[in-house]
Amino acid sequence: QVQVVESGGGLVQAGGSLRLSCTVSGSTFYDRVMGWFRQAPGKEREGVSCILVSGIVESYSDSLKDRFTISRDNAKNTVYLQMNSLKPEDSAMYHCATTTLCSRGIIVPAPSWNWGQGTQVTVSS
Repeated sequence: QVQVVESGGGLVQAGGSLRLSCTVSGSTFYDRVMGWFRQAPGKEREGVSCILVSGIVESYSDSLKDRFTISRDNAKNTVYLQMNSLKPEDSAMYHCATTTLCSRGIIVPAPSWNWGQGTQVTVSS
């Protein structure tokens, strides 16, 4: 069974940076399209960014593209999300997942994905 461990979240002031990590075990990783998702209290989950097997990156929205950078290290079965210039509205629980769609800002997680516990990001103003 696939196991997912997200880490790197925390409390940071507005304008600060965090680097999130997501390590996948129990399955192949190099052939998975991976994405980052976030969910704030009372809001629906939204796709943040995704990265193809080839390493080509898709960003969910223009407002995030200049601040967030997704990357992957297949040797470590890990996908990263570098977040800079953080804003209070970025506060959310962040999860990674393999995706069934990663194209033109549309990021859809695999329905059978075994979600990890996520990592909490809190940005103070």
